[in-house]
This record gives sequence, structure tokens and C-alpha cells, in this order.
Amino acid sequence: MENVGDRIEAENANWSFSGEISEHFDQHIQKSIPFYETSHQLGVNLSDFFLGDGSICYDLGCSTGRLLTRLATHHQNKRVQFIGIDIEAEMVNHAQNWCQDYSNVEVRCESLIDLELEKADLIFAYYTMQFIKPKYRQLLFDRIYDALNWGGGFLLFEKVRSPDARFQDMMTTLYTDYKLDQGYSGDEIIAKNRSLKGILEPFSTAGNLGLLQRAGFVDITTVMKYICFEGFLAIK
Repeated sequence: MENVGDRIEAENANWSFSGEISEHFDQHIQKSIPFYETSHQLGVNLSDFFLGDGSICYDLGCSTGRLLTRLATHHQNKRVQFIGIDIEAEMVNHAQNWCQDYSNVEVRCESLIDLELEKADLIFAYYTMQFIKPKYRQLLFDRIYDALNWGGGFLLFEKVRSPDARFQDMMTTLYTDYKLDQGYSGDEIIAKNRSLKGILEPFSTAGNLGLLQRAGFVDITTVMKYICFEGFLAIK
């Protein structure tokens, strides 16, 4: 086991969101992903265009449930059902405790690969699809498209690979500089990268657009972009 920062340890090529990581997850991800809180607030603001009385909204890979509570608070005067899905039991327990005061928030421990979605007006996936094995990814995008009501939105945030080696080298270096500025040591950064081998499989911008388009989405735009992180909004 190697230290990857924020009191989190992981093995080579064996990163996992299970175990005690749920206790330190929020601190770790806010430091690891630039503008993570800003991206959540953007999602909350965008939700005004999609959610009304009777709407269903999913957060796929909801982790500790922080986005769910922000959404539920923001829409407290509407009859909206919020459903969070995560495969890690510890994350689900943490999210259920965090969301326990919100009667219209449900958190389920389920695999996204086997998930059956109800008809929804808005679906979020924040840095979730990059952890789905590529062989299952298109199937999940197809399922999301099918589940959305006409005019419904899919907000997808992903780490993205660059279109060629030169740009990839630049983005990797800039992101390493960012993590060093956040206080992570070189050893912690290397340990984290080693732990994610074969676990984190980001696609390029074009790769993500291809997944969305093959699922059936036509109206797609980028709503946020910084270094190797990008947010896409797709409307059915």
C-alpha cells in the first residue's frame, strides 16, 4: 500500500473507492479536480432548466451525496425525486447519512452496468464514466439516452485525453503542477497514478462525443473546460 495523499492508501493498479476512503473522499476530490465545487454549482444552476414538479433526477456515481443535498435544497419548493446510485457500500452509507433529512432523496447501492433507470428529466455523471470499463460504456450511454424524457438533459463531467501526444504531454505536466500546488508530494502523485492503472480509462473529447452521438444525442455542448477536465451537456 502506498500513500496517495489525504490519509488515503492504495495499491499499484488497484485503486478503489471502498473502505475508509469515503471518510476522506470529499477533501481528496476537491483538491484533486480543479473547480470541482464550481462544477457542482454549475450543475445545480443548470438543473433549473430541466427540473419541475414531478421530475426525477439521477446522480450516477453519487459518492458521499453532497451534490444530491445541494440539488434537494435548491429545489425544495418543487416535487422532485432525487436518486443517487453508487456501487460502493461505504459511499452509499455515507451518502444516506448525509441525505437523511431529505425525504425526496434516495441513495441506492447498485452497479451502473446493471442499472434500470426510470424516466428522468435530468441525469448527472460527475467523473463516473471514466471508471466504467470501455466495453460497457456505450451500453450505459445508450441506457441514459433511452431513460431521458424528450428535452431531458445529461450532464457529463470527465477527465479527458488530448487529441495528440504533444497536447497530452502539456496537459499531463500542467495537471502535475496543479497537484503539486495543492500540496501533494511527488511520491503521492506517482503513487496515485500507479494505483489508477487499468482503473481510470478516460476518453478524449472526441471519444466522449462519439459515445453521446451513438447513443442518440444530437444537441451537445461543452459547459466547462480546464486542462484535462471537461463538462458536457447533452439534451435529448
